[in-house]
Amino acid sequence: MSNVKDMNLADEGIRKIEWVQKHMPVLEHIKKQFEEEKPFEGITIGSCLHLEPKTVNLGLTLQAGGAEVAMTGCNPLSTHDDAAAGAAALGLHIYGWREQTDEEYYQAIDDVLSHKPDIIIDDGADMIMYLHEKRPELLDNIMGACEETTTGVHRLVGMHDDSALKFPVVAVNDAYTKYLFDNRYGTGQSSLDAIMGTTNMLIAGKNVVVCGYGWCGRGVASRAAGLGADVIVTEVDPIRALEARMDGHKVMPIREAVKVADLVITVTGNIDIIKGDDFKYMKDGCMLSNSGHFNVEINRQDLEAQSVSVEEVRESIEMFTMKDGRKIYLLADGRLVNLAAARGQGHPAEIMDMSFAVQALSAKYILENSLNLGVEKAPDMIDDAVARLKLKSMGIEIDSLSERQTEYLGNWREGT
Repeated sequence: MSNVKDMNLADEGIRKIEWVQKHMPVLEHIKKQFEEEKPFEGITIGSCLHLEPKTVNLGLTLQAGGAEVAMTGCNPLSTHDDAAAGAAALGLHIYGWREQTDEEYYQAIDDVLSHKPDIIIDDGADMIMYLHEKRPELLDNIMGACEETTTGVHRLVGMHDDSALKFPVVAVNDAYTKYLFDNRYGTGQSSLDAIMGTTNMLIAGKNVVVCGYGWCGRGVASRAAGLGADVIVTEVDPIRALEARMDGHKVMPIREAVKVADLVITVTGNIDIIKGDDFKYMKDGCMLSNSGHFNVEINRQDLEAQSVSVEEVRESIEMFTMKDGRKIYLLADGRLVNLAAARGQGHPAEIMDMSFAVQALSAKYILENSLNLGVEKAPDMIDDAVARLKLKSMGIEIDSLSERQTEYLGNWREGT
């Protein structure tokens, strides 16, 4: 059972799925293991992820392990309609299409939950929130959930602190093989790739303002600098601000940074990062984009209120003409630019190979263990297994400690 835009797109979607499979060797290794072991036999897994070829490959991996898999998108603009059709043709239950209304978006989440999943895999925690608020009769059936993003983990930790979370959640985002690579290298490359593809703009020589210097912000700043940009970082955390400066970037308050910005990329996970009078200080031609999960970091309502007209000048680019004649450009409606922009393809397959390997093994971990209520980091043993498989796929061998070295490190009596 599926509800997608056009099943005639299935063949093209399957070709894209097969392409990413060739570049996701760790997940393919796990898929073969799952085919033999069938750990999810009789289990239903519901997911709310960006519906594109790489996430479909995760769904197919879980399906290979015996699971019934139902999937929807976690962003109204990030679904690839051909990949969704291809996934449906390959036996997954798919609900979603690009450019859903808010009503359609939440209906698709409800459709997935109607399959009565035992395990949830979420990206941003929308499905988990909806489940608690709208479908509480299904809560007793849930063994646990996995959460993919920093934003989602923050929401769920807050939910647990308020005693509202009713089942255990594995914070996949907090696995080293997720955030050190996905958040940093994945967000960095895919954000700049989407911006350049959508705007055809040269990054070199531009003043690029990166709002937030978490792992995603580090990645965006690093890639922008590598392309020749003069990077300015804005932060509220003094340690991260100091780190940004030591990494070679300028650091200043947002109000000062936007005065010289050619391109702004928000990546904080928080609300109202660019708002109100900030727009009055921007120079003509400034471009605004967001790489945080939700479209709340750039306050579109404030921007509209200060403009006299809004016009789509290129796919995924809106031009706001201000009262004084300045033009400010907003990319992808302020949504996750690396997926919501017309040219957004998301993170590279080689990066998502690790993230989705952690997801798959974390789902198995939930199935095989009785977890405590709350949010816990994915186990170190999963991190270690994924890292070793990734190194092997890259043809890289590493050293191991000798017995004497291990003893030395564990013996506090030993001197230098």
